Amino acid sequence: MQHIESTLVNKINSLPELLQKVAQWKAEGQKLVFTNGVFDLIHTGHITYLAQAAELGHKLIIGLNSDASVKRLKGESRPVNNQDSRALLLSAFFYIDAIVVFEEDTPANLINAVMPDVLVKGGDYTIENIVGANEVMANGGEVKTINFVEGYSSTSIINKIRSHSS
Repeated sequence: MQHIESTLVNKINSLPELLQKVAQWKAEGQKLVFTNGVFDLIHTGHITYLAQAAELGHKLIIGLNSDASVKRLKGESRPVNNQDSRALLLSAFFYIDAIVVFEEDTPANLINAVMPDVLVKGGDYTIENIVGANEVMANGGEVKTINFVEGYSSTSIINKIRSHSS
């Protein structure tokens, strides 16, 4: 059990730790994929989206919104799960290679630091409104969108729970 636990925790990185991994992976010729989000209540839509993102390269890096940034973006009642819990849960996915928590409202600084080969966001985004898209493309990278699985969102799950508990 201790080996599994350390494997999971090793995927959760500070920015300096992540940048060391990124440098090593780039030196090895690995194709790096980056996406970001809150990932509060993991559901079928997240699993499908992240698996499809992982298929676009060799290493999948997740930028995870900090608790403070989630509160600013989604309101005081969010996140349901704290950033440590969300990071640990994501680390259990075999196709996720690294997770880094970021404090800002957008991952712009993180994307510029990592400079992935592929930047991925959900299908509700267009390339014009994806943070970091211009910089990634200017560096020779690609920007991709992945369609959502209809009927799944953390907000709708939270609302359903709330309506059943009142």
